[in-house]
Amino acid sequence: MHTQKAIIIGSGIGGMAAAIRLAVQGFTVTVYEKNDQPGGKLSALKKDGYSFDAGPSLFTQPQNIEELFLLAQEPINDYFTWQSVPVACKYFYENGKIVQAHTNANKFAQELKEQLNESPETVKAYLTQSEKLYNNIGTLFLNNSLQKTNTWVNKKIVSALKTFRFGYLFKSLNQHNNKHFSSPEAVQLFNRFATYNGSNPYKAPSMLSVIPHLEQNQGTFYPNGGMISITNALYKLAIKKGVQFYFDMPVQQITHHKKLVNGVVVNNEKVMADVVVSNADVYFTYKNLLGNMYKAKKVLKQERSSSALIFYWGINKSFSQLQLHNIFFSKDYKNEFDNIFVHKQLTGDPTVYINITSKIESSQCPDGKENWFVMVNAPANTGQNWEQLKIVARNNVISKLSRMLGQNIEGLIETEHTLDPIMIEAKTDSYMGSLYGTSSNSVLAAFFRHANFTNAIKGLYFCGGSVHPGGGIPLCLKSAKIVSELIANDYKK
Repeated sequence: MHTQKAIIIGSGIGGMAAAIRLAVQGFTVTVYEKNDQPGGKLSALKKDGYSFDAGPSLFTQPQNIEELFLLAQEPINDYFTWQSVPVACKYFYENGKIVQAHTNANKFAQELKEQLNESPETVKAYLTQSEKLYNNIGTLFLNNSLQKTNTWVNKKIVSALKTFRFGYLFKSLNQHNNKHFSSPEAVQLFNRFATYNGSNPYKAPSMLSVIPHLEQNQGTFYPNGGMISITNALYKLAIKKGVQFYFDMPVQQITHHKKLVNGVVVNNEKVMADVVVSNADVYFTYKNLLGNMYKAKKVLKQERSSSALIFYWGINKSFSQLQLHNIFFSKDYKNEFDNIFVHKQLTGDPTVYINITSKIESSQCPDGKENWFVMVNAPANTGQNWEQLKIVARNNVISKLSRMLGQNIEGLIETEHTLDPIMIEAKTDSYMGSLYGTSSNSVLAAFFRHANFTNAIKGLYFCGGSVHPGGGIPLCLKSAKIVSELIANDYKK
């Protein structure tokens, strides 16, 4: 009996999750990774006694990871543990207002009443609507391939369509939030969720109002050991299930014959396979691995998502007023997004996100100090002078934080490392350094994301942030599940 072989290109979160799922299905699985370690964007950085999560810093929906361990029949606690975080994020506004976004709905509603004079009933109704939207429509879209007929003849589609309103597609997230909240601060807080998939709240559809449900209703969590522990846990689980990894081994080509995939070329040698799953950016998959410029360019018709400038700072002080997740909002949010998406540049007054894991694990840095992961949203790389932009952005960020925290931040930076869109592309093969592949700035963006399969080449599949259902850890894990279900269905014969 021929054991079916699967090759996964790239060991990002989606690639490793797909590898685990296919190994459980009985495939012999090999993963080729161009870097010297697994994890893709979900990596870590150590410098001068400070530890930093180098990529994604927010952990929601641990059930996506629990499901993998359940499937593999392995005890998750031997590999991975986490704790819930009572405050999802602390928001600082230029007018001096401060909001703590409690993950308890009643506390959060009370906080918005006290700080922003929002009606608690309005806040709770918004969160309930977000939950309904997720349960009725979100799950259907996020857990299934939109290009397969059986998704649309599913009986769940009927109840989903009953709760669907055209406003979710044709009104922007900002219009939706303005309708619900009376204070500009609350609108800005809920507009921010568009950035979770690299989009512009003034353009992206109000369907994105589903995102607060994940963070505020389902909860925000912290993986013990930092975000890198997710990468380490999935890697260990994959090895346990017999998956073979080859690092520093970029795939040169995906090979196929008569519309049927038959393997890859690595190190100038042909490796045969029944199934190939690309966890690489779909643009580079077509351009470099399939040599299909026509399809690559078609992918580019979709607007790219935003990228980021990240400063990793070892701070020689502890700030009691800061939490694990902190946001310092810009004064003119619309102007910030116009700069990023229209003018492809940075604003002089950026919104600054600071993640400080030492708030939860003091071992992440020397005593009495803090490890700051400081990020501003940036345009995707179109050839801007990033060295120059980094200098300007750094000065803007330092002056903003120094003013809002009442402390000269520059003098506290003991060690520093930076990451920009060019480096993000070089390290993770994300075209133009866009963090989430394509943006969701158009009405039907969700439908135009590349599918998890292609009819042109049977046996070739796609997972990860550049394809359906999108970027970010939960969606990458969902893309792996969709791919494994498509493969199970295609190969059960």
